[in-house]
Amino acid sequence: MRAAERALRQQGPARLIVAVPTAARETCAAFAGEVDEIICALTPEPFYAVGLWYENFLQTSDEKVRALLESAARGFNPPGHET
Repeated sequence: MRAAERALRQQGPARLIVAVPTAARETCAAFAGEVDEIICALTPEPFYAVGLWYENFLQTSDEKVRALLESAARGFNPPGHET
């Protein structure tokens, strides 16, 4: 998320808002100083790990990540979402 924030800042947005479904309260507080607004729907205590708060938190394969990054570089047309 920090890498995304830095990359987006370089593009000069009027505002930068981070929204996540769940995160540690400390993480949200840390981001509050780096973005214009942070929206976090759930900050459970104790937090432990993101995956504990999802019914399905499967990992994304390296191949899928590479394909998505390549699609983004070509104008963002993710595999399986061709128009």
